[in-house]
Amino acid sequence: MQWLKVILAGIIEVIWVTGLNIADSTFAWIIVILFIGLSFYLVISACKSLPVGTVYAIFVGLGTVGTVLVEMVLFNNPFNFTKMVFIIILIIGIIGLKLSTEEEGET
Repeated sequence: MQWLKVILAGIIEVIWVTGLNIADSTFAWIIVILFIGLSFYLVISACKSLPVGTVYAIFVGLGTVGTVLVEMVLFNNPFNFTKMVFIIILIIGIIGLKLSTEEEGET
C-alpha cells in the first residue's frame, strides 16, 4: 500500500509539473498548488514506513521519466536518443532500488 502511495505521488508530480507549464489563471495556479501538496503528502506518508532515500529516489525518478514523456507527447519536444538512453538507465536504477530495499519485517 505504501509503494502505491509513492507511485501515485510520482504520477501527481507529472501532473503538477506539467501544470506549471500551462497555468495561466489564478484558478489554474490554485489547482497546481493543490497537486503539489497532495504529491508531497503522499510521499511524506509513505516515508513513515519505507526507507526515505529509496522513496525519494523513486518519486523523483518517476516524476522525471513521466515529465519527459509527457513533454514529448503533449508539447512536441523532439525525440532525443541520448535522452532516452538516460531515461532507460534511470528506470533500471529505480527498479534496482526497489528490488534491493527490504521492507519492515523482512530480514
